[in-house]
Parts: sequence; C-alpha cells; structure tokens
Amino acid sequence: MSNALERDLARLVREREEAVTAAPASFRQHMHLMPPVGWLNDPNGLFQADDGVFHAYFQYAPFDVHGGVKMWGHATSTDLLTWSHDRCVLFPDAPFDVHGVYSGSAFAHDGRVTMFYTGNVKEIDTGSGLDYVNAGRESNTVAVDTVDGSTFGPKRLLMTNADYPSDLTCHVRDPKVWRADAPAGRCLMVQGARRRVDEAPRPSSSAAQHGVGAGTDEGEVVVFASDDLARWRVVNRVRTSERFGFMWECPDYFELTAEGEAPVKVLSVCPQGLEGGDWERRNIYQAGYFPLAGDISGACELGAFHLWDAGFDYYAPQSFEARDGRRILVGWLGMPDAPYGNDQTVAEGWQHCLALPRELTAVSDGTVRQAPVRELAGLRGTLISARGELAVAGDDAAAFDLEVGACAGGFSMTVGGVLTVALLPAEEGLPQRLEMRFTDEGRSGAGCGRAVRWEALEEIRNLRAVGDRSSLEVFVNDGELCMSTRVYAPSPSLAIEAPDVRISYWPLSAHR
Repeated sequence: MSNALERDLARLVREREEAVTAAPASFRQHMHLMPPVGWLNDPNGLFQADDGVFHAYFQYAPFDVHGGVKMWGHATSTDLLTWSHDRCVLFPDAPFDVHGVYSGSAFAHDGRVTMFYTGNVKEIDTGSGLDYVNAGRESNTVAVDTVDGSTFGPKRLLMTNADYPSDLTCHVRDPKVWRADAPAGRCLMVQGARRRVDEAPRPSSSAAQHGVGAGTDEGEVVVFASDDLARWRVVNRVRTSERFGFMWECPDYFELTAEGEAPVKVLSVCPQGLEGGDWERRNIYQAGYFPLAGDISGACELGAFHLWDAGFDYYAPQSFEARDGRRILVGWLGMPDAPYGNDQTVAEGWQHCLALPRELTAVSDGTVRQAPVRELAGLRGTLISARGELAVAGDDAAAFDLEVGACAGGFSMTVGGVLTVALLPAEEGLPQRLEMRFTDEGRSGAGCGRAVRWEALEEIRNLRAVGDRSSLEVFVNDGELCMSTRVYAPSPSLAIEAPDVRISYWPLSAHR
C-alpha cells in the first residue's frame, strides 16, 4: 500500500523517464546496466529468482545527472548482460529514509525476498555547526519485503543510531545479510562503519581535500546477528590492527571453496582515506577484500588487502550466489569524489553504469580470481584469429571479447586511438608493470581527466579484455589482476601488438 509521497514520486520518475527523447546517445553501452536517465551508482539487492531471472537494483537519481536524492531503480535479465529496466521501486518517502534510500542487499527466504538498506536522514543545520559525521545524520537500518521483485510491502525500521556502538560516528551503512547457520538458524549482517578514536588528530590530505574531516577516525565492519530478521544485536567488530582508512563502505562477506581445500572466507570492503606509498597513485577510494581466518561473528583475523580492480572505475561491489552455485560479483563502474568525470554521457543526460558481472573462484593461497560471467560467450560473433598483431575498426568493435596468450616479448593494446594498455619493462624507480594510460589527460579528452594507472606485473600468462561502447575491463593471469575504466573514444577501434602471441577476437552482439 503506497502513500501519497510515493505515488507522486513514482509519477514524476515515470514522466522524467518517458521524456527522454530518441536523440543520439553515442556512448550508451551494449552489455552494461545503465540508468534510463540521470545518475546511477551502487548495485543493490542482487538475487536470482526461482524462475531463473536475475534482479538488480541500483542507486538511482533520475532528476539530476550529477546525483541528488537516491532511490532504488530495478532491472531484470536472463543472462546478466542484457538488462530490461523495470521502474523505480523504493522511494525516500518515510521519515526514516527521507533523504535517500541508500545501499543494501537482498535476502531470499520463505517464499519472499527481504531487502535491507540504509535510510538516510540529514537534519537541517540551524547554525549549530552540524558536520553530518558526528552529528546531524541518521543512518537507519530498514527492511522491506517483495514477492515478485517489483512490488514491495510496508517498510520496517529495524535499527537507528542508538542501536549501534556508542563510539561510532553517524556513518554506519550498507547492510549485507546472509544465513549463517543452515538451514534455519540465525542470520548475520555486516555494516560498514566509521569509528571515532580519541587522540590528537593526524593530518589527512585526502580527507581535507574532500571536506570529510577524517582526523583519526578508523574504518571497521560491525557484525550483527538475528534469529528472526527483526531484532538485531552486535556480536563482533572487525578491523585491522593498524588504521586502514577512516571509513569502510559497502561490506560483503562470503565463502568460496577452492578445489581440494578448505573454504576461503572473504570480507569485501571499500576503505576510504588510504594514504602514502602505492595508495598515492591509485584511486581516491579503494574496493577490495581481506581473506579472513576464524569466525566473522567471533574470533577472527584479517589477511592482506587485495584490490578487486586497479583501474580508474570500480567501486561498491556486491556479490550474490546464483542458483547454479556461482558466486557473482557486480561493481559500479564509477568512483565517488574522483577528480575526473564522464562529461560525454552527462551531455547525453545520463551518467554511470554497472560493471560486467564477474564469476569468483578461490585458489589455495586464499586469494580470489575474477572472470566475466560465462554467459558472455553466448554473445560472441565470428572469431578473428591473429598472431603477433591485430587491427580492427568500425561498429563491430563497439563491443568485443579478446583473449591473448602468454606474452614473453611485451604487449600493447590501443583502444579507440586514445587509451593504451601495455606491459612496460622495469626502469629507474619503477618495476615491470601493466599500465593503463590515456593519451589526452584533459577533461575534454576521451578519459575526461583520467590519466594513468599501473600495477607491478612479473609476466602476462594470459589476458582477456572486454570492451563496450564506453568502457574497457581487463583481466590478467586468470583474473589475478583486473583493471577497468570508462573510455569515450570518438570511434571504436582496436590495435594490438604482441610478438609471436596468439590473439583471439570476437565482436559481441547484445540486443536491448
């Protein structure tokens, strides 16, 4: 049963979406979930229904291409690659989420799916100096049920700031829920948090630059447990022994079974405020995971942090388990507070998309490998084989799937004449590395201000790249290293030089 505000917002969203004209939109993607209009960011509430249909929800601001008040858009797919937009399904229409239906997750049980999300409320500052970190913000945990994935019942307020540990700031968000004790035992929830630390503030250049006043705040994950999905209690708080950023967003927890090995336990987080060393050449915020030893709801220890993606655009990933047992990860091809943008799609009235869904597998050392979902093979056209070099251009290259064998003598790939991905030799002060570089670093160029990203790499045993009209996603050495970016080339083309290496290229065809 809807309220008047929800009905009015739904009508306004429909009118906004229907007003989108058929004017050329040259950078629309073929195989990526995009907003019909306006802004998209975090993926939310991912699940596969009993009928096999995949459901994806996403942070959606249809009225403003630069963001604004967030609601949840909804899309469905039968192959994780061709998406049908449904409609906006969750609106900021309650006192506990009036300033945004923020990120959350889906939990299927008892013939229905419960969505858990953060309801954002920001008080009006009447001159008291609210900083919206320690005062002025409500981060409410909310639940709502659906049977069909498209229509929802009444919202239920589960937790408010008063229910979280008292040393946390107002930044507690992004609940992810799963059943910990099969088949009908307790459920666990993780939320990302920002904890106050009482000591003299340390300088934080990134925090100061973006006005977040991080000081000595430390990121962590708070673990909750429940026996009925309604009453939740704190059972653990997980963090590193040394400060690792001031906030951990978008947490996720899952286990992967490596062949012949014990399950690999994975805690995925997005730490904000990492500084010094290699972090200075990477993104402003990171998305990655810790292998976890022990029990996330009890005694546990985090291993080394690994990036999910070392390119320009990958953040807020969330995983789900498909009905065939695959663990699938979906991220946002974007980056909050980045010094670069997407001016070309902004001019078309939309911004951002989700990344290609990735299948995750674990290896015995506790790390995770990533690969595009296998459904991508169903979109392949006629194979083009080459050795040593390949050049293609035209509409067929607007979307492509590429596989390259072991490269002993170097590797270079140029996309659209504007972006180069290359294996570069070691030189003074730099290791051998895989580099992703735009030829024009200006805001008006194909990278909209993106410049260069690189990661140390001893060898290329294999490389796979998937290009769409305005993105490139690269998977190296069976997905040990991934690098993704938006790219706005004036016309599609691809050129590869890899001496004595076999190259396989498929144009891709996806129909919306």
